[in-house]
Amino acid sequence: MSLAVVFPGQGSQSVGMLAELAGVEPVVRATFAEASEVLGYDLWKLVAEGPREALDETERTQPAMLAAGVAVWRALRGRGLPDPAMLAGHSLGEFSALVAAEALTFRDAVALVQFRGRVMQEAVPAGQGAMAAILGLEDADVEAACAEAAAGEVVEPVNYNTPGQLVIAGHAGAVGRAIELAKARGAKIAKLLAVSVPAHSSLLKAAGERLRERFAAVEVAVPRFPVYALGLARHDSPAAIRAQVVAQLSAPVRWTDTVRDMIAHGATRIVESGPGKVLTGMNRRIDRNKAIAMLAVEDPASLAAALA
Repeated sequence: MSLAVVFPGQGSQSVGMLAELAGVEPVVRATFAEASEVLGYDLWKLVAEGPREALDETERTQPAMLAAGVAVWRALRGRGLPDPAMLAGHSLGEFSALVAAEALTFRDAVALVQFRGRVMQEAVPAGQGAMAAILGLEDADVEAACAEAAAGEVVEPVNYNTPGQLVIAGHAGAVGRAIELAKARGAKIAKLLAVSVPAHSSLLKAAGERLRERFAAVEVAVPRFPVYALGLARHDSPAAIRAQVVAQLSAPVRWTDTVRDMIAHGATRIVESGPGKVLTGMNRRIDRNKAIAMLAVEDPASLAAALA
């Protein structure tokens, strides 16, 4: 058995997430308490009680999802999960993977993702950016629709989530034009997402430079376990980690390639550490080989199933 553990990113959050697991695993609340000390507010209270609008603010979502992924990881390890052969995270989830690999301390990562969320929001004023999901087209067709829709603005594929499921982002007007062109090309679904930050588009290059400056003061260690990056490079050294964390802010998330890469390198079990089950659903669409076990851990029952 070759185990891969993957960590979800922004979008998997919900009010009340991990409540059941926290009831039986004290490490969950302890992880959120540690994050709260860094943030200066009660992160668990926000996650447990909301309001949803506050949890969905990028600057708060990112620490919440980091803490959630790490909390489940700690619960798994505390119950005897063996060393993984590989780790990966979707977008923000890369930070959870780097904490799990002991390349970053949890406290440093909490401060970094809080800053990351802030600079992402500040890079593109509210209302000027947009993201949209496009389902049912080949990658090349979505790329062509974006190129045609740009008209001097930015609109790009930014999440290659599964074959036939892409997310695009950029200037709001250009994204709107790309949606209509995708529909004309036969897309089954082409709709705006409820986010205002055009994540992973080239509009966030300035935010990446601000993150680079902040990251320079953070200690980075050689990862204990291999961390598979999102289609850009393997995290195998502190220098590679620094470069990747900055680059991924304005580069596409190539999750399909990442999952296929892990499977090509022998992954036979893929466990999602964190709430939502989003990655597990995508992973099953990326590779339909039923010989590869894929499951998400977010409550006591799924924790037991993963360990079994």
